[in-house]
Amino acid sequence: MRSLVLALVAGLAGLTSVAAEAQLQVQQAWVRSTVAQQKATGAFFLLRADSDLQLVEASSPVAAMVEIHEMAMEGSVMRMRAIESLALPAGKTVEFKPGGLHVMLMGLNRPLAAGDKVPLTLVYLDKNKKRHQVELQAEARAPQAAKP
Repeated sequence: MRSLVLALVAGLAGLTSVAAEAQLQVQQAWVRSTVAQQKATGAFFLLRADSDLQLVEASSPVAAMVEIHEMAMEGSVMRMRAIESLALPAGKTVEFKPGGLHVMLMGLNRPLAAGDKVPLTLVYLDKNKKRHQVELQAEARAPQAAKP
């Protein structure tokens, strides 16, 4: 009986630690499809954090290099640049969209046709700088079909 109680307590302690883990929800994930010789594309989605988080990395087996990018006006020119990290405020939805924040997949190892499922991993830090990751599948969509 004592071992059963200890096992239950240990199990409940494990549930508590899982419930306390930082959470990041990803919705409406998609990747722009490519043409035969195209070696780069963008990934887009909505992110919503339960607590303040920092998005610090992205990866995918379909690309040699994956970066978090932002687009911003510099004078009268729109510029795209990689960013080291992105604050994800608690309870706020952060949109990754064409012409704005996005994940850039470069050095593609194959063309991405509409309907393909593209695996992505997002890495984020919680307030204690502990690393977490979320795995997702983004559907490749033709540019004109990109709206969910």
